[in-house]
Amino acid sequence: MSLADDFLIQGVENGDIPAPLYYHARLTIMTEETSEKSDRSYDNSLYPEDQKKVDDFVSRGINSVERKPFRPMRLVLMLIFVVTMLSVFSQSLARWGGVY
Repeated sequence: MSLADDFLIQGVENGDIPAPLYYHARLTIMTEETSEKSDRSYDNSLYPEDQKKVDDFVSRGINSVERKPFRPMRLVLMLIFVVTMLSVFSQSLARWGGVY
């Protein structure tokens, strides 16, 4: 089975694929090693005096407050609880008002 069969390329016979189309359709797999090499955020591109200014800024004011870690499951549970309580309240209000 050729690439032409996979992508149903019309006008291509015997698996002869034009070069631009072949390179366009070819999949490349990026490994963790290559992504780290291409990601420049791992490199410290600041001069030492600039890095010191950044560190000083991060360590004072609102940025210096140590925060608790974000807990998404706690937020989901709180949301479920609040929605359930509002639903129960609205059902009881409807029964009290004679809608049911």
